[in-house]
Amino acid sequence: MGFLKADGAVYKPVDDIDLGPNSNELYLKADVKAPRMAGFVVKVFAWCLELRIIGTVLLYILIAKNRVHRLVSFAEMEESPLYVPVHPCEDAEEREDIISLSPDASPAEKVVQAVACLPSVSEKSTGFPKPTFHRWTIMDYSHAYNSAEITPLMVAEQFIAAVRHSSSPSFQMGFFINCNFEDILRQATESTLRYKQGKQISVLDGVPIAVKDEIDCLPYPTTGGTKWLHKVRSCKEDAYCVRHIRQCGAIIVGKTNMHELGAGTSGLNPHYGATRNPYNKDRVTGGSSSGSAAVVSSGLCPAALGVDGGGSVRMPAALCGVVGFKPTFQRVSHSGVIPLNWTVGMVGVLAGTVEDAFIVYAAISGQLPSEQPTEETLLPRVCLPRLEADAVSNIKMAKYGEWFNDCSEEIRICCSNALNQFRKCYGWETLEVTIPEIEVMRLAHYLTIGSECSSSLSSYIKKVDRAESGWDVRVALSVYGAFNSKEYLNAQRIRNRQMHFHRKIFARADVIVCPTTGVTAYSIMDDALKTGELDYVNGAALVRYQIAGNFLGLPAITVPVGYDKDGLPIGLQFIGKPWSEPLLIQIASAVQALCMAEYRKPQVFYDLLSKKAEVSKSFKSI
Repeated sequence: MGFLKADGAVYKPVDDIDLGPNSNELYLKADVKAPRMAGFVVKVFAWCLELRIIGTVLLYILIAKNRVHRLVSFAEMEESPLYVPVHPCEDAEEREDIISLSPDASPAEKVVQAVACLPSVSEKSTGFPKPTFHRWTIMDYSHAYNSAEITPLMVAEQFIAAVRHSSSPSFQMGFFINCNFEDILRQATESTLRYKQGKQISVLDGVPIAVKDEIDCLPYPTTGGTKWLHKVRSCKEDAYCVRHIRQCGAIIVGKTNMHELGAGTSGLNPHYGATRNPYNKDRVTGGSSSGSAAVVSSGLCPAALGVDGGGSVRMPAALCGVVGFKPTFQRVSHSGVIPLNWTVGMVGVLAGTVEDAFIVYAAISGQLPSEQPTEETLLPRVCLPRLEADAVSNIKMAKYGEWFNDCSEEIRICCSNALNQFRKCYGWETLEVTIPEIEVMRLAHYLTIGSECSSSLSSYIKKVDRAESGWDVRVALSVYGAFNSKEYLNAQRIRNRQMHFHRKIFARADVIVCPTTGVTAYSIMDDALKTGELDYVNGAALVRYQIAGNFLGLPAITVPVGYDKDGLPIGLQFIGKPWSEPLLIQIASAVQALCMAEYRKPQVFYDLLSKKAEVSKSFKSI
């Protein structure tokens, strides 16, 4: 369709762009030209897109109307493409508050080191008010098991009862795609025996951990949220990250629900049910690691594994009021994860507390020997921070005001108040900056993740009937397949530009701070339950602050900092320099200490460490 070619944007060389607070670079807001669709309407739209001629025209118009052509496809710039966000090896400076792990350390040894970095009980007295609510932590489970107050087998039995309760007709929370109760009881029995013999492996021994159904984990098939993928792609062994969690003694309790193929932000799955938000079961969890966020939020697990391709860990974590942590690209092996997006997807951790995310991160960090990069791009050693009682000082937070404020009023006020608290309590400094072309980066990331997903799935899709996919995913796959090689190349040139911008900002600041999402959890509509939905307006608001972490391979963490007027959680995100996981964890721990007193209990919550009778009673009162 060359005759329809749009005029492309012409971008200035990166060295000519001012990143200071008084820059004349305009902030471009998302301008989504796509109405919400669900039910019969989305079916008709999917059918039209799949028609050879009509579909081609519709896709061209849809892509052009949403400014992809002008800002990405036909844009002109001098930068060369950057295909993979690989960062130079930069070992952390030697500091007393950071320890370096041996590359040969076992997962259990890494966990021991992480636990040694946690503050003691006496050190936890920070002067802040004590929380009225907190989720049971990994250390809580470990202490309870070691004191014989409760056993892993008892917890497993209560977990199974809770899952059945959450799946009842009156709840239908949609937490899991697959739970093998027999396998859970087997693992719990083995863990209980280890405790009786005094041979527990680590503090993770007997702790329930859930796994997103995008990650291989025996004895379960890996569905990716579909009804067909496991038929053409078999799960032969545990993924690297699952293997490490298992070697620490954790109980793998099942495969969590997810947005089908990670191709959406709501967490609505027409095959396995909508994952519902524990803070309000009529609201979305966000996606695509929807089930992993919900099981942590509801108390079923202190931590869960997810995969973050476009905020897919951090977004649902924020909407469900938990911690979401995405490490630097390559920090955790991607072996055994469905290769939906090679250069933007990363394994991440969802947890009830920063400390739990830290412990699980320590266990899964590292790469397989066969995945180690060349001598020129060798990865730095994994480093763990000591979480002292005193908060880390002299933090400089880069804030792009127009971007920071491009969210709901309640989120803006809550996150701004949090920054003021950090300044008053910790002396952290906020630096006003400009991050150019953020909307351009969002579109380039969408084009990249779509192209990689389409290419990755092409050999599988040929073997199945398209009718087995949800209607919203059929639309997404049609759009993904419409992108061409020139557009992909331009998206990678934009990636190179953004790398330059972010390096300059990180030369002045320790982290970039922003809200995690632009809106809180929105309502689940009945017409979307069987077909899924297309809601690109809310989708753009949810991913607004996520993209740099994925497109540029940067580490990022979200921490709960408040609630809106409806009691729905609000998250604040910190984006770090490459390999700055230790500092991010220290910052997040300090933020948590400041905000934890205000944390609220979800409407749907299961207390697995209480006595059996008390738990059964609590189920009835939910």
